[in-house]
Amino acid sequence: MKILFVIDTFDTSNNGTSISAQRFAAELRKQGHEVKILCADEEPSEDKFLLKEYKVPLFNPLVKKHGFSFADVIGESMEVIKEAVDWADIVHCFMPFALEMRASAYAQEIGKPCTGAFHIQPENIWSSVGLGKVDWIQNLTYRNFREWHYYKFRHIHVPSEFMRGMLEERGYQAKIHVISNGIQDDFLAAGHRNTKEQRPKKSPEFAGKILIMMVGRLAGEKRQDVLINAVAQSRYASKIQLVLAGKGPLRDEYEKLGAQLPNPPKFVYVGTEELIGLLSQCDLYVHASDMESEAISCIEAFATGLVPVIANSTLSATPQFALDGRSLFLPGNPKDCARAIDYWLDHPSERRYMERLYAKAAKRYSLENSVRLFEQMLNEEIEDNKQEKLTITN
Repeated sequence: MKILFVIDTFDTSNNGTSISAQRFAAELRKQGHEVKILCADEEPSEDKFLLKEYKVPLFNPLVKKHGFSFADVIGESMEVIKEAVDWADIVHCFMPFALEMRASAYAQEIGKPCTGAFHIQPENIWSSVGLGKVDWIQNLTYRNFREWHYYKFRHIHVPSEFMRGMLEERGYQAKIHVISNGIQDDFLAAGHRNTKEQRPKKSPEFAGKILIMMVGRLAGEKRQDVLINAVAQSRYASKIQLVLAGKGPLRDEYEKLGAQLPNPPKFVYVGTEELIGLLSQCDLYVHASDMESEAISCIEAFATGLVPVIANSTLSATPQFALDGRSLFLPGNPKDCARAIDYWLDHPSERRYMERLYAKAAKRYSLENSVRLFEQMLNEEIEDNKQEKLTITN
């Protein structure tokens, strides 16, 4: 089938939703589908319908630091949107913003099958301006998203049971499909090697050190500050080398905070192959984020055979990955994070045993399986759309 992905930003490696869209598009093409993207990317391609970028007054620098951009939907842009939707057999909208609203409204107008996705939490949006934990603002945003955009869909994709619950609690009426964003086979293969054979030797810069890693945007809601302060309180602080992978607006702040550590954090921004290489050398993975709709980076980490230490936040889906309470700590609490880190470092044999269990657990999140479920959702929408037209005709 001809599938149109509608997403403001597609070509970036610092935005989890965009990375998911890239991987789904590639896997769907492998399965024989034709996939094109309606977006505001700078790089043209025969697989894209390109729009100009809309620069948000005052806030555009902050938007860009988070690895995002918005599409301009005014004027001639509507002709591009119509051309893209007309081309497709089915339209899938990743975000609840102006581009997706316009595309889904036009799809509805002409009777084109269309599905939605809920990847971006209002809590994450508002955290950028320090309002991520103000309940009434979050509830209002969930409501506005529902009334302005998501009411149009019969089928909505969410990446976790946690997000399904968030939508159902707020009156979303569509059929909600829980489908992980999925991880590439390369991570699973690395986990098999690392747990069944032998981990690679640490590179010279990490030799003799305990390597701990976190992957994610350097932004307030991700709480890398908690991890930095936890390492400072660990009994193993003198031996720990912390690696923070990602970009974001708080890079300078975290560099200053990390200067207190015996071994200041290393900040990296790497591709898949290098990321797997780093994770394979690690002793432990920590995910300190307060807010996550899934946290694919955490799945990738334990898929390579790492025990994760996860913030047990009520605003995050990530605690679902913990196989037992030893991998959880109180959110926003460096002391409790240090306790969890020290437990696993104190018990290497238990850690090695759990590494194998975590690598095995990751198999259920394979990209191939996720795309299969995604195809089922698209086919269900196509059939529902046909039945609706028959009902109207009769």
